[in-house]
Amino acid sequence: MCRNIRTLFNFDPPATEDEIRAASLQFVRKLSGFTRPSQANTEPFERAVDEVTEAARRLLDALQTNAPARDRDVEADKARERSRQRFARPVA
Repeated sequence: MCRNIRTLFNFDPPATEDEIRAASLQFVRKLSGFTRPSQANTEPFERAVDEVTEAARRLLDALQTNAPARDRDVEADKARERSRQRFARPVA
């Protein structure tokens, strides 16, 4: 659960609402300890996801940088290569 909330700032194209909501859901899951809340906790859980999504959107809209926007495909390729190197089996 929630091991990998990805960076959403400074990408071209910018993060979508779905990506921001997914990151917010992961964050609320981590804080609450629920993958899926009980019926009694569904309303506060969903409200928290909505509030975190709104705060994350405001944050991303307000951040500024002089760095060029990163390409999602290039960054994904780099991450895959790091993973391959990290988990590669040693040659005997």
